[in-house]
Amino acid sequence: MIITDQDPLSQQTLELAVTAGFPADRAVLHGNAKSPRDIETALRLGVGRIVIDSPSEIARLAASVGVGGPQKVMVRVVPGIVAGGHEKIRTGGEGQKFGLSLTDGSAQHAIARVLGLPQLELTGLHCHIGSQITEVKPYVVAVRRMVGLMARVRDAHGVALPELDVGGGHGIAYRPGEPALDVTALAGRLRAELARGCAAAGLPVPRLAIEPGRAVVGPAGVALYRVLAVKRAGERVFVAVDGGMSDNPRPALYGVRYAPRLIGRRSTAGPCAATVVGRHCEAGDVLAADVALPGDVHPGDLLAVPVAGAYQLSMASGYNMVGRPPVVAVGDGRARLLVRRETLADFRSRDVGH
Repeated sequence: MIITDQDPLSQQTLELAVTAGFPADRAVLHGNAKSPRDIETALRLGVGRIVIDSPSEIARLAASVGVGGPQKVMVRVVPGIVAGGHEKIRTGGEGQKFGLSLTDGSAQHAIARVLGLPQLELTGLHCHIGSQITEVKPYVVAVRRMVGLMARVRDAHGVALPELDVGGGHGIAYRPGEPALDVTALAGRLRAELARGCAAAGLPVPRLAIEPGRAVVGPAGVALYRVLAVKRAGERVFVAVDGGMSDNPRPALYGVRYAPRLIGRRSTAGPCAATVVGRHCEAGDVLAADVALPGDVHPGDLLAVPVAGAYQLSMASGYNMVGRPPVVAVGDGRARLLVRRETLADFRSRDVGH
Protein backbone atom coordinates (compact mmCIF):
# COMPACT_ATOMS: atom_id res chain seq x y z
CA MET A 1 0.00 0.00 0.00
CA ILE A 2 1.06 3.59 -0.51
CA ILE A 3 -0.19 6.50 1.51
CA THR A 4 -1.23 9.72 -0.18
CA ASP A 5 -3.35 12.68 0.80
CA GLN A 6 -7.13 12.53 0.58
CA ASP A 7 -7.87 16.15 -0.27
CA PRO A 8 -7.27 18.43 -3.24
CA LEU A 9 -3.70 19.67 -3.54
CA SER A 10 -3.46 23.25 -4.74
CA GLN A 11 -0.49 24.87 -6.40
CA GLN A 12 0.51 26.41 -3.08
CA THR A 13 0.25 23.08 -1.26
CA LEU A 14 2.41 21.37 -3.85
CA GLU A 15 5.06 24.08 -3.71
CA LEU A 16 5.17 23.97 0.10
CA ALA A 17 5.32 20.18 0.20
CA VAL A 18 8.22 20.00 -2.23
CA THR A 19 10.02 22.87 -0.49
CA ALA A 20 9.69 20.96 2.78
CA GLY A 21 11.33 17.93 1.19
CA PHE A 22 8.37 15.76 0.21
CA PRO A 23 9.19 13.89 -3.04
CA ALA A 24 6.94 15.20 -5.78
CA ASP A 25 6.80 11.85 -7.53
CA ARG A 26 4.93 10.44 -4.52
CA ALA A 27 2.31 13.20 -4.52
CA VAL A 28 -1.18 12.87 -6.01
CA LEU A 29 -2.96 15.94 -7.37
CA HIS A 30 -6.69 15.81 -6.66
CA GLY A 31 -9.42 18.37 -7.14
CA ASN A 32 -12.70 18.76 -8.97
CA ALA A 33 -11.64 22.16 -10.34
CA LYS A 34 -7.90 22.31 -10.97
CA SER A 35 -6.69 25.70 -12.11
CA PRO A 36 -4.25 26.10 -15.02
CA ARG A 37 -1.63 27.08 -12.44
CA ASP A 38 -2.32 23.92 -10.42
CA ILE A 39 -1.69 21.79 -13.49
CA GLU A 40 1.35 23.78 -14.59
CA THR A 41 2.89 23.48 -11.13
CA ALA A 42 2.18 19.75 -10.94
CA LEU A 43 3.86 19.15 -14.30
CA ARG A 44 6.82 21.38 -13.50
CA LEU A 45 7.45 19.68 -10.16
CA GLY A 46 6.99 16.18 -11.55
CA VAL A 47 3.95 15.14 -9.52
CA GLY A 48 3.54 11.38 -9.54
CA ARG A 49 -0.18 11.14 -10.34
CA ILE A 50 -2.86 13.58 -11.46
CA VAL A 51 -6.41 12.39 -10.79
CA ILE A 52 -8.77 13.30 -13.61
CA ASP A 53 -12.08 14.44 -12.15
CA SER A 54 -14.02 15.71 -15.18
CA PRO A 55 -14.05 15.26 -18.98
CA SER A 56 -12.84 18.80 -19.61
CA GLU A 57 -9.60 18.12 -17.74
CA ILE A 58 -8.50 15.45 -20.19
CA ALA A 59 -7.83 17.70 -23.19
CA ARG A 60 -6.47 20.54 -21.03
CA LEU A 61 -4.04 18.25 -19.30
CA ALA A 62 -2.90 16.58 -22.51
CA ALA A 63 -2.28 19.98 -24.10
CA SER A 64 -0.31 21.14 -21.06
CA VAL A 65 1.90 18.06 -21.11
CA GLY A 66 2.92 18.63 -24.71
CA VAL A 67 6.02 16.74 -25.81
CA GLY A 68 7.33 16.29 -22.28
CA GLY A 69 5.01 13.43 -21.39
CA PRO A 70 3.57 11.12 -20.74
CA GLN A 71 2.07 12.24 -17.44
CA LYS A 72 0.77 9.47 -15.20
CA VAL A 73 -2.92 9.93 -14.42
CA MET A 74 -5.82 8.17 -12.72
CA VAL A 75 -9.54 8.55 -13.33
CA ARG A 76 -11.73 9.28 -10.33
CA VAL A 77 -14.76 7.03 -10.43
CA VAL A 78 -18.05 7.51 -8.60
CA PRO A 79 -18.92 3.92 -7.61
CA GLY A 80 -22.46 4.72 -6.44
CA ILE A 81 -21.90 4.16 -2.73
CA VAL A 82 -23.32 6.51 -0.11
CA ALA A 83 -21.13 6.54 2.99
CA GLY A 84 -19.87 9.10 5.46
CA GLY A 85 -20.67 10.88 8.68
CA HIS A 86 -22.71 13.72 7.15
CA GLU A 87 -24.42 14.39 3.83
CA LYS A 88 -21.93 17.16 3.06
CA ILE A 89 -18.98 14.79 3.18
CA ARG A 90 -20.46 11.87 1.23
CA THR A 91 -18.69 11.78 -2.12
CA GLY A 92 -19.27 8.29 -3.50
CA GLY A 93 -22.89 8.62 -4.59
CA GLU A 94 -24.51 10.07 -7.66
CA GLY A 95 -25.42 13.72 -8.04
CA GLN A 96 -22.44 15.45 -6.40
CA LYS A 97 -19.51 17.39 -7.80
CA PHE A 98 -16.70 14.83 -7.57
CA GLY A 99 -15.62 12.21 -10.04
CA LEU A 100 -17.12 10.46 -13.05
CA SER A 101 -20.12 8.19 -12.77
CA LEU A 102 -19.84 4.45 -13.20
CA THR A 103 -23.61 4.21 -13.65
CA ASP A 104 -24.09 6.56 -16.60
CA GLY A 105 -20.89 5.56 -18.41
CA SER A 106 -18.99 8.82 -17.85
CA ALA A 107 -16.09 7.01 -16.20
CA GLN A 108 -15.83 4.46 -19.01
CA HIS A 109 -15.89 7.21 -21.65
CA ALA A 110 -13.16 9.17 -19.86
CA ILE A 111 -10.99 6.06 -19.58
CA ALA A 112 -11.29 5.43 -23.32
CA ARG A 113 -10.31 9.03 -24.09
CA VAL A 114 -7.28 8.94 -21.81
CA LEU A 115 -6.08 5.65 -23.30
CA GLY A 116 -6.17 7.26 -26.73
CA LEU A 117 -3.85 10.12 -25.81
CA PRO A 118 -0.08 9.52 -25.95
CA GLN A 119 0.55 12.46 -23.58
CA LEU A 120 -1.24 10.65 -20.75
CA GLU A 121 -0.47 7.31 -19.13
CA LEU A 122 -3.43 5.79 -17.31
CA THR A 123 -1.94 3.99 -14.32
CA GLY A 124 -5.17 3.11 -12.58
CA LEU A 125 -8.49 4.09 -11.09
CA HIS A 126 -9.34 6.20 -8.08
CA CYS A 127 -12.38 6.54 -5.85
CA HIS A 128 -13.16 8.32 -2.60
CA ILE A 129 -16.58 7.45 -1.22
CA GLY A 130 -16.80 9.88 1.71
CA SER A 131 -15.37 10.97 5.04
CA GLN A 132 -15.77 9.86 8.65
CA ILE A 133 -16.70 6.34 7.57
CA THR A 134 -16.67 3.94 10.50
CA GLU A 135 -17.64 0.67 8.79
CA VAL A 136 -15.53 -1.58 6.59
CA LYS A 137 -18.34 -2.77 4.31
CA PRO A 138 -18.62 0.35 2.08
CA TYR A 139 -14.92 0.06 1.21
CA VAL A 140 -15.29 -3.63 0.37
CA VAL A 141 -18.20 -2.85 -1.95
CA ALA A 142 -16.18 -0.06 -3.55
CA VAL A 143 -13.26 -2.40 -4.25
CA ARG A 144 -15.66 -4.95 -5.74
CA ARG A 145 -17.13 -2.40 -8.14
CA MET A 146 -13.76 -0.94 -9.06
CA VAL A 147 -12.32 -4.37 -9.85
CA GLY A 148 -15.38 -5.01 -12.01
CA LEU A 149 -14.64 -1.82 -13.93
CA MET A 150 -10.97 -2.76 -14.29
CA ALA A 151 -12.04 -6.08 -15.80
CA ARG A 152 -14.26 -4.27 -18.31
CA VAL A 153 -11.38 -1.95 -19.22
CA ARG A 154 -9.19 -5.01 -19.84
CA ASP A 155 -11.85 -6.61 -22.01
CA ALA A 156 -12.56 -3.44 -24.02
CA HIS A 157 -9.04 -2.06 -24.40
CA GLY A 158 -6.66 -4.91 -23.62
CA VAL A 159 -5.14 -2.98 -20.69
CA ALA A 160 -4.70 -4.35 -17.18
CA LEU A 161 -4.42 -1.26 -15.00
CA PRO A 162 -1.66 -1.64 -12.39
CA GLU A 163 -2.99 0.64 -9.63
CA LEU A 164 -6.14 1.10 -7.57
CA ASP A 165 -6.60 3.98 -5.13
CA VAL A 166 -9.60 3.56 -2.83
CA GLY A 167 -9.25 6.95 -1.13
CA GLY A 168 -9.60 7.62 2.55
CA GLY A 169 -12.31 8.96 4.79
CA HIS A 170 -11.39 6.70 7.71
CA GLY A 171 -13.57 7.69 10.64
CA ILE A 172 -12.00 8.68 13.95
CA ALA A 173 -13.56 9.37 17.37
CA TYR A 174 -13.76 13.04 18.30
CA ARG A 175 -15.48 12.35 21.62
CA PRO A 176 -15.33 9.45 24.08
CA GLY A 177 -17.59 6.60 23.06
CA GLU A 178 -17.82 7.55 19.40
CA PRO A 179 -17.13 4.82 16.82
CA ALA A 180 -13.94 4.73 14.78
CA LEU A 181 -12.92 2.69 11.77
CA ASP A 182 -11.01 -0.49 12.58
CA VAL A 183 -8.06 -0.01 10.22
CA THR A 184 -6.65 -3.48 10.89
CA ALA A 185 -9.93 -5.06 9.86
CA LEU A 186 -10.11 -2.70 6.88
CA ALA A 187 -6.66 -3.71 5.65
CA GLY A 188 -7.43 -7.41 5.89
CA ARG A 189 -10.82 -7.17 4.20
CA LEU A 190 -9.58 -4.93 1.37
CA ARG A 191 -6.63 -7.17 0.55
CA ALA A 192 -8.82 -10.25 0.63
CA GLU A 193 -11.54 -8.70 -1.55
CA LEU A 194 -8.99 -7.39 -4.03
CA ALA A 195 -7.29 -10.78 -4.32
CA ARG A 196 -10.61 -12.60 -4.64
CA GLY A 197 -12.05 -10.21 -7.21
CA CYS A 198 -8.92 -10.17 -9.36
CA ALA A 199 -8.63 -13.95 -9.30
CA ALA A 200 -12.25 -14.29 -10.39
CA ALA A 201 -11.77 -11.78 -13.22
CA GLY A 202 -8.37 -13.11 -14.29
CA LEU A 203 -6.68 -9.82 -13.47
CA PRO A 204 -3.26 -9.24 -11.93
CA VAL A 205 -3.64 -7.75 -8.46
CA PRO A 206 -3.00 -3.98 -8.74
CA ARG A 207 -1.00 -1.96 -6.26
CA LEU A 208 -3.45 -0.77 -3.63
CA ALA A 209 -3.26 2.82 -2.40
CA ILE A 210 -5.10 4.28 0.58
CA GLU A 211 -5.38 7.88 1.78
CA PRO A 212 -5.77 7.87 5.58
CA GLY A 213 -5.23 11.62 5.98
CA ARG A 214 -7.42 12.54 8.93
CA ALA A 215 -6.85 9.20 10.69
CA VAL A 216 -3.12 9.97 10.89
CA VAL A 217 -3.01 13.66 11.75
CA GLY A 218 -6.37 14.18 13.46
CA PRO A 219 -5.53 12.52 16.79
CA ALA A 220 -2.07 14.12 16.77
CA GLY A 221 -3.39 17.65 17.33
CA VAL A 222 -4.89 19.44 20.33
CA ALA A 223 -6.47 22.91 20.07
CA LEU A 224 -6.05 25.26 23.03
CA TYR A 225 -8.51 28.06 23.75
CA ARG A 226 -8.67 30.67 26.49
CA VAL A 227 -12.03 31.38 28.07
CA LEU A 228 -13.09 35.00 27.54
CA ALA A 229 -16.55 34.99 29.07
CA VAL A 230 -19.01 32.78 30.94
CA LYS A 231 -22.69 33.59 30.61
CA ARG A 232 -25.68 31.93 32.21
CA ALA A 233 -28.93 32.25 30.27
CA GLY A 234 -31.68 30.50 32.16
CA GLU A 235 -30.55 26.92 32.61
CA ARG A 236 -27.87 27.17 29.94
CA VAL A 237 -24.22 28.03 30.49
CA PHE A 238 -22.28 29.54 27.60
CA VAL A 239 -18.48 29.46 27.71
CA ALA A 240 -17.03 31.80 25.09
CA VAL A 241 -13.44 31.29 23.93
CA ASP A 242 -10.89 33.28 21.97
CA GLY A 243 -11.43 31.40 18.71
CA GLY A 244 -14.26 29.57 17.02
CA MET A 245 -15.34 29.24 13.42
CA SER A 246 -12.38 31.28 12.19
CA ASP A 247 -9.97 28.54 13.24
CA ASN A 248 -12.44 25.63 13.02
CA PRO A 249 -15.49 25.99 10.75
CA ARG A 250 -16.35 22.29 10.82
CA PRO A 251 -18.98 22.49 13.58
CA ALA A 252 -20.79 25.25 11.68
CA LEU A 253 -20.46 23.51 8.32
CA TYR A 254 -21.56 20.00 9.21
CA GLY A 255 -22.29 19.70 12.87
CA VAL A 256 -19.08 18.16 14.19
CA ARG A 257 -18.86 18.27 17.97
CA TYR A 258 -15.81 18.08 20.18
CA ALA A 259 -15.08 17.32 23.85
CA PRO A 260 -13.31 20.31 25.45
CA ARG A 261 -11.54 19.78 28.77
CA LEU A 262 -10.34 22.22 31.40
CA ILE A 263 -6.54 22.20 31.71
CA GLY A 264 -3.95 24.18 33.67
CA ARG A 265 -5.62 23.93 37.07
CA ARG A 266 -7.45 21.42 39.23
CA SER A 267 -11.09 22.03 40.02
CA THR A 268 -13.12 20.44 42.79
CA ALA A 269 -16.36 21.98 41.58
CA GLY A 270 -19.11 19.71 40.34
CA PRO A 271 -19.74 19.48 36.63
CA CYS A 272 -22.13 21.67 34.71
CA ALA A 273 -23.51 21.22 31.21
CA ALA A 274 -21.93 23.98 29.16
CA THR A 275 -22.00 25.05 25.53
CA VAL A 276 -18.59 26.18 24.30
CA VAL A 277 -18.98 28.92 21.72
CA GLY A 278 -16.67 31.05 19.63
CA ARG A 279 -16.30 34.80 19.57
CA HIS A 280 -17.80 35.43 16.15
CA CYS A 281 -21.06 37.12 15.21
CA GLU A 282 -22.78 33.89 14.15
CA ALA A 283 -25.32 31.92 16.15
CA GLY A 284 -23.85 28.79 14.59
CA ASP A 285 -20.40 29.50 16.02
CA VAL A 286 -20.58 26.58 18.46
CA LEU A 287 -17.61 24.32 19.16
CA ALA A 288 -19.29 21.91 21.58
CA ALA A 289 -22.85 21.78 22.91
CA ASP A 290 -23.83 20.43 26.33
CA VAL A 291 -20.40 19.24 27.42
CA ALA A 292 -19.41 18.64 31.03
CA LEU A 293 -17.11 21.33 32.41
CA PRO A 294 -16.37 22.25 36.03
CA GLY A 295 -19.05 24.51 37.46
CA ASP A 296 -16.44 27.11 38.41
CA VAL A 297 -15.11 27.59 34.86
CA HIS A 298 -14.26 31.25 34.49
CA PRO A 299 -12.57 33.78 32.19
CA GLY A 300 -8.87 33.09 31.91
CA ASP A 301 -9.22 29.32 32.05
CA LEU A 302 -7.71 27.17 29.34
CA LEU A 303 -9.72 24.59 27.43
CA ALA A 304 -8.08 21.80 25.45
CA VAL A 305 -9.93 20.28 22.49
CA PRO A 306 -8.51 16.87 21.50
CA VAL A 307 -8.41 15.46 17.97
CA ALA A 308 -7.83 18.81 16.32
CA GLY A 309 -5.00 17.91 13.96
CA ALA A 310 -7.03 17.58 10.76
CA TYR A 311 -9.36 19.95 8.94
CA GLN A 312 -8.92 22.71 11.47
CA LEU A 313 -6.03 25.01 10.71
CA SER A 314 -6.22 23.98 7.04
CA MET A 315 -9.82 25.28 6.95
CA ALA A 316 -9.14 28.36 9.08
CA SER A 317 -9.99 31.77 7.66
CA GLY A 318 -9.49 35.46 8.25
CA TYR A 319 -13.05 35.82 9.55
CA ASN A 320 -13.40 39.27 11.18
CA MET A 321 -9.60 39.51 11.06
CA VAL A 322 -9.26 37.51 14.26
CA GLY A 323 -6.17 35.87 12.78
CA ARG A 324 -5.23 32.23 12.51
CA PRO A 325 -3.58 30.60 15.53
CA PRO A 326 -0.02 29.27 15.73
CA VAL A 327 0.97 25.62 15.53
CA VAL A 328 3.34 24.29 18.17
CA ALA A 329 5.02 20.87 18.18
CA VAL A 330 5.29 19.31 21.63
CA GLY A 331 7.35 16.26 22.51
CA ASP A 332 9.58 14.98 25.30
CA GLY A 333 8.75 17.98 27.46
CA ARG A 334 9.80 20.53 24.84
CA ALA A 335 7.84 22.82 22.55
CA ARG A 336 8.79 24.17 19.13
CA LEU A 337 6.92 26.75 17.07
CA LEU A 338 6.04 25.40 13.63
CA VAL A 339 3.65 28.05 12.32
CA ARG A 340 3.52 31.50 13.88
CA ARG A 341 0.32 33.30 14.78
CA GLU A 342 -1.23 35.49 12.08
CA THR A 343 -0.80 39.16 12.96
CA LEU A 344 -2.11 42.58 12.01
CA ALA A 345 1.01 43.03 9.92
CA ASP A 346 -0.01 40.00 7.82
CA PHE A 347 -3.41 41.54 7.10
CA ARG A 348 -1.91 44.94 6.34
CA SER A 349 0.65 43.48 3.96
CA ARG A 350 -2.19 42.25 1.74
CA ASP A 351 -4.07 45.55 1.83
CA VAL A 352 -2.50 47.40 -1.10
CA GLY A 353 -5.31 49.85 -1.70
CA HIS A 354 -4.34 52.43 0.90
